[in-house]
Amino acid sequence: MMSMAPELSDEDALILAIKGDQYAFGILYERYVNRIFNYVYYRTGNYFDAEDLTARVFHRAINHISHYRNMGVPFSAWLYRIAHNLVANWHRDNHRRQEVSLDDATLLPHKGDLPETILMQNQELGGLLTKIRTLTADRQQLIILKFVEGMSNSEIGVIMGRSEGAVKSLYHRTLLALRNELEVNEDEKAR
Repeated sequence: MMSMAPELSDEDALILAIKGDQYAFGILYERYVNRIFNYVYYRTGNYFDAEDLTARVFHRAINHISHYRNMGVPFSAWLYRIAHNLVANWHRDNHRRQEVSLDDATLLPHKGDLPETILMQNQELGGLLTKIRTLTADRQQLIILKFVEGMSNSEIGVIMGRSEGAVKSLYHRTLLALRNELEVNEDEKAR
C-alpha cells in the first residue's frame, strides 16, 4: 500500500481505508480512538469494559470498512453508531448499570481547596454521573456528545439521526429531568 503523511484528510484516509489500506485506517483510528473511548467510558462507567468495547468498535469498523458508504455524514458518526450499538448490547447482556467509583471521578483540586471541599465535589460528581446513567440510552448519548465531546446540536443530530430541533428538544427535556431528579435527591437528604 502507499505511504502517506499523517496530514491526510479524513476523507482521503477513508477512501484509502475502504480500498484496504491498513495504514490509512490506522490514521483514522489514531484520530478517533480517544473520542470513542470517552464516549464508551461515560456510557459504561468502567475503564476495562470501555477499553474492551472500544477495541470491538474498531475491530468491527476495520472488518466492515469495505462496505462503508458515504451517506453525507462524517465518518465519526458511523463509529459512534457502532459504539452506541455495542454499548446497548453490553447493557442488555449485563443487566446492570455501573456506578463510577470516586477514584474514577476524582476532580483535580484547585490551589487552596480544602480536603472537605474536594470530597464534596467528588460526591456531587459521582451522584451526577450515577443519575446520568439512569437516563435512557439516547439521553445518555446526548449528554456525553454535548458535554464530554463538546459537539454542537447539528453535529449531535447527524450522529443520532435526528434533526437539530429534535436534539434541542431532547436536550431541554433531559436537563429538566436531571434537575428534577437532583432536586428530589436534595429534598430526600433534607428530610
